[in-house]
Amino acid sequence: MSSPAKSLSPSASVPSPAKPTTQKSEKAKSVNKIGLAFWMDRVLEECERASVDFAPDPVHDLRVALRRCRSMADGIMAIDPDPTWKQMKKSGKALFSRLGDLRDTQVMEEWMHRLDSPGDPVTSKLLQFLAIREAQFKQESAQALEDFDRKQWRRWSKTLPRRASRLRLGSDIFKHLALERWIEAHDLHRRALRNRSQVAFHSLRIGIKRFRYIVENFLPQQHGAWSDDLKELQDLLGEVHDLDVVWSTALQVNAFPDAAAHSRWHARIIQERTSRIDKYKDKVTGKDSLWQVWRAELPQGKQIQAAALHRLCLWASVLDPDFKHSDRVTRLALQLYDGLPIKRSPTEANRRNSNHGDSTHPDSSHPVQSHIDQRAILQVAALLHDVGRSKREKKSHKATYQLINRLKPPAGWSAESLHMAAVVSRYHQGALPHAGQASLRGLTSEQRQTVLRLAGILRLADAFDSNREGRIQRLHVAPQNGFLAVAAQGYSPRDRVAERIAGARHLLELVYKRPVMVRPLVVKTAKGPRR
Repeated sequence: MSSPAKSLSPSASVPSPAKPTTQKSEKAKSVNKIGLAFWMDRVLEECERASVDFAPDPVHDLRVALRRCRSMADGIMAIDPDPTWKQMKKSGKALFSRLGDLRDTQVMEEWMHRLDSPGDPVTSKLLQFLAIREAQFKQESAQALEDFDRKQWRRWSKTLPRRASRLRLGSDIFKHLALERWIEAHDLHRRALRNRSQVAFHSLRIGIKRFRYIVENFLPQQHGAWSDDLKELQDLLGEVHDLDVVWSTALQVNAFPDAAAHSRWHARIIQERTSRIDKYKDKVTGKDSLWQVWRAELPQGKQIQAAALHRLCLWASVLDPDFKHSDRVTRLALQLYDGLPIKRSPTEANRRNSNHGDSTHPDSSHPVQSHIDQRAILQVAALLHDVGRSKREKKSHKATYQLINRLKPPAGWSAESLHMAAVVSRYHQGALPHAGQASLRGLTSEQRQTVLRLAGILRLADAFDSNREGRIQRLHVAPQNGFLAVAAQGYSPRDRVAERIAGARHLLELVYKRPVMVRPLVVKTAKGPRR
C-alpha cells in the first residue's frame, strides 16, 4: 500500500502521498543503490531496524529491500536456472508476505488521519480497530523475523551477486525480459480501462511494478529516462488500491453510525479515487502515451526472436555440461536442414509469404506471438538437446524434454512451438517415435510429420559429433539417383563415428522413404581433389 504522510482538512483534496523518510533513508539517497549485493546486504540491515519496534518506516524499507532482491532473482532465473535463485526468492517471499498485513494496517492508519474530519466517529472506530490489528500483526511479524534464516541469506549475499555479475546490464536479453513484462502490463492496462474494477486496477499496479523493476535493475539507460513516470503511475494506482482497502475495511467493521456518514465517506473515497485514475489516464492515452514511448525502446520484429534465441542459448549453456558439442550439432543440423528437400507445410508457407513473423497487433503497440518456422524449431531443439544431462546421464533425452516443457515461452515464441522443440529434442536418441507415446499426444498430423523430420535430422547431426571432438565440420546434401547423399568433411567410414552414423540415419530414411548414403566430402585444393 502507498504511504500518506501529512494530516489534511476534510474540505481539501488529498494530494499524492509522500514516501515516508527517515534520517537513514535520506542518507541512503547519496548511495549508489544498484546491484544485487547492495540490496541483499540492505535486507539484513533493515531486519535489525525493524526488529526494534516494527515502526512504519523500517517495515516499509525492509519490504522494499526484499522486493528488490526477489525481482532481480525473478529476472535472472529466466536465464540462469541455478536452483539457488528460487530458494532465495522463496525465503524472501515468506518474510515479505508475513510483513504485508502489518504494513497494510500501518498505511491505513496514515490514510485515516488524512481523510479525517474533526470529531468524526468513523475515524475513531476505524483507528481503534486498526490499533488492535497492528498489535497482533507486530507479534506475528516478530515471529516471522525470528524464522527468517539470516545466516543463509548472508551466504547467498556472497555467492549470488557473483553469478549475477556475469550478465551484462542493458543487453538485448534484458530488453527482451522487459518486453515480456511490458506485454503483461499492457494487457492489464487495457483490461483495467475496459472494466474499471478494483481487482483490475490492482493487478495493473502489480504489472507496472514488475515492468518497472526489470527496467530499474537491468536497463540503466531506460531507467534514467523512464523512472519518474513509472514511479508516478505506480504510486497513483497504489493510492487507488489504498482507498479501496480503506472503504472495504470501513464496511467490514460497520464503522458508519448513520446513512449520512456512509454517504459522506463514500463520496470522498470516490472523489479521491477518480482523480487518481484520471491522472493515470492522462499519462497513458493519446498520441503521447507512455506505453508507446516505452514500447519504442524495446525489441521489434526479428529482434524479438533473435533475443529469445540468445536467452534460450544462455539458459542451455548453464545446464549443458558440454555446450560446445551442442553448438556443433546445431550447425550440422542446420546444414542438413538447408540441404534436404524439405517441403514446407501449407500453413507455414502461407505464414512466410505473408511475412507474419514480424507482425504486430493492428494497434502497432502489442507484439503478436511470432509464427516459428521449422528451421527455428530445429535450431532451438539442437541447442537445448543435452540440457537433460544436468539431471542424469541415463535417459537424459527424457529429462531434456521435461526441462524444456517447463520453460515459460519467451516473447516471440508460442507454447506450441516450444513444445515441438521439446519433442524433437526428446527423440534425438533412444527409441524411435511411434503412435501412443505421451510426448506425441496432442500434436496434429502435420505437427507429427514435422517432429519426425526434424528429429531425424537432429539424430543424424548428433551422430556426426558423437565422439565430441568436432572433427566433422561441414556437410553437403544432395539427392542422387533415388537416395540422399550426405558428404561430410572429416568423415571416415572406418571409425566408430561411422558406426553411430549408420544407425542414426534410419529415422531420416523412414521419413524420406529413401536410403541415406554418407561419404567423405572431397575438397578441391590448388594441388587437386582431397578427401
